[in-house]
Amino acid sequence: MLNRLISNDPPRSRLLAAVLVVILLGLAFAPFLFPGVKALSVAAKVLIFVVLVVGFDLLLGYTGIVSFAHTMFFGIGAYGIAISSNTWGPTWGAIGLGFVLSLGVTLVFSLVIGLFSLRVRAIFFAMITLAVAAAFQTLASQLSDFTGGEDGLSFKVPELLSPGTEFSDEPFWGVSLDGRLLSYYLLFVLALGMLLAMLRIVNSPFGRVLQAIRENEFRAEAIGYRVVVYRTLSSVLSALFACVAGAMLALWLRYNGPDTSLSFEIMMDVLLIVVIGGMGTVYGAAIGSVLFLLAQSYLQDLLRLASEATTALPLLSALLSPDRWLLWLGLLFVLSVYYFPTGVVGRLRTRAALKSSSPKPGLEEAS
Repeated sequence: MLNRLISNDPPRSRLLAAVLVVILLGLAFAPFLFPGVKALSVAAKVLIFVVLVVGFDLLLGYTGIVSFAHTMFFGIGAYGIAISSNTWGPTWGAIGLGFVLSLGVTLVFSLVIGLFSLRVRAIFFAMITLAVAAAFQTLASQLSDFTGGEDGLSFKVPELLSPGTEFSDEPFWGVSLDGRLLSYYLLFVLALGMLLAMLRIVNSPFGRVLQAIRENEFRAEAIGYRVVVYRTLSSVLSALFACVAGAMLALWLRYNGPDTSLSFEIMMDVLLIVVIGGMGTVYGAAIGSVLFLLAQSYLQDLLRLASEATTALPLLSALLSPDRWLLWLGLLFVLSVYYFPTGVVGRLRTRAALKSSSPKPGLEEAS
């Protein structure tokens, strides 16, 4: 049953399996294990980025296409929810209609952008997608009557998801059972469902063809596969996953603006997470998102404690200043790439494969 659920794609490493179980349980019980507004927000952001990153990895890790338009579809999903809720009110119908419309817009845009890959390759396609994403961000900033401009749009969610809605007068394990908690578990179910759906996609015959195209496009075309169709479908599926992630972000924040979902910094974060977790591995999206977002959210707090503890050494205390957290984050990224060139998942799987292939001492003596 479990193998069918994960599409016969096991972690293939005991340590990796243990890490994934810890992440799953940690996210499932995050509101109770890590009480506090910041901890819950970080956990929700991890769930959103898991969906965003796993969609991008389908494009980069499994198909070999470099695109910088991923955040554009992320923003379309977020704006779809924000605009519909702001226009038609905080109802489930408005959210559903906004979600469907954003998926439709994403489908059309991704299809058009995907067809660009028929004529241009590699860095040229990446530059086209970068230009399109930048133009879309500028457009969203200028259409203030429609998108709220630079100020963005704040909106209300259905009463069931509102923080003011309480389902019980008594806290459960010290946590209030309210609409905010329900919103978090809505994100959790969506993220888990999208992750399992991606496992099914990459382990299907369609996913195998994408990997063949990544390894050798000309050979895949020579044996009869229509590379153009597969590359375009990969672009569309990747964009739809980003759109869903954007809708999740808007529902959680009850706000969206250009810097919130269309910023180029988000695109860089996604690239870093893919590299840290491991390209071409669905599980890498979960591990990379957790590691990166924890470092991004709590590194400043750790540096503050370290700086205060080393006040007797002025130079070291200055180096550990919270203001220099980006320096240390960059250093951690360099070290992760150096020691995990194939990502965390790739390194753990390689280690497990080498361990299983090495002869056991008893068998070696017998031979």
